[in-house]
Amino acid sequence: MKKVVLVTALLSFAFFYSQKNQNYLQITYGSVCCGPPSEKPVIGYLKEFKKKNHIKSLEILIQRGLGREGEYNLYVGTDFLTKNQKSRLVRGLMAAVSNQNNDKPQSSKGNVFFDSTSVVSQSDLTNAKNLTIYKK
Repeated sequence: MKKVVLVTALLSFAFFYSQKNQNYLQITYGSVCCGPPSEKPVIGYLKEFKKKNHIKSLEILIQRGLGREGEYNLYVGTDFLTKNQKSRLVRGLMAAVSNQNNDKPQSSKGNVFFDSTSVVSQSDLTNAKNLTIYKK
């Protein structure tokens, strides 16, 4: 009986304390008049980063329906990255966002915003509406 109680306590302790507070980088897609820009350049960079760094899975969430013109946010999970990988990811995302904003075909198209110092926690996202896993 003592063994059963001990095993149950150990498993419940491991289950409850293995849950980490996940942190996400937020990429915001805004619109000026004609809808937000595409997420393809940023997603392309993320896929390349994942492949180059041999990462098994990179969690990407998307929150749609933030405005009249289809504004949305992307959230990239960073908990399973090393410090070096995270800093390279942030630098690469800043470059991808900057290139996308500078190379847009028309000035009336929306912009992409990325603040590398802003980290969104999982508790902030628990009440977010229209939040799904990005699959493409």
